[in-house]
Amino acid sequence: MKDQKLESKEFSNHATAHELKSRLNNGEPALTIIDVRDSEAFRQSRIQGAMNVPMDNLLKTAESSLEYNRDIYVYGASDEESAEAANMLRQAGFARVAELQGGINDFIKIGGSVDGIATNEDAPSPDNYNVVSRLNQFAQEKQIENTMK
Repeated sequence: MKDQKLESKEFSNHATAHELKSRLNNGEPALTIIDVRDSEAFRQSRIQGAMNVPMDNLLKTAESSLEYNRDIYVYGASDEESAEAANMLRQAGFARVAELQGGINDFIKIGGSVDGIATNEDAPSPDNYNVVSRLNQFAQEKQIENTMK
């Protein structure tokens, strides 16, 4: 039991799209997703639940609205921009900041939930409501995730 508690507290400075999607799908609390791209890119597409905080407002907004011990996932227009934003937050005292590797593009590739005007889709297929189909899809995603590690 003690080992499980230790494992749940581990937090990496880098996160894959699969890791974030898994946390979101499991309904894990106490995490914030920050999109540091410009507001037009955010309007076009964003990870569901992400807040838009462009780089020039990042520290001011974070310091006024986020807890310093909260799990924060950051993504930008590139992995470099994500890393820059994450480093800014870490230097400001935020201890649990992860750069989302591959950003929104990798998140979309694995079927992560996204919002925005560029993400309008057709109606859901019948498979979206089929439990067996969804479990099979989840198993396939886990296999892909394991090969990425």
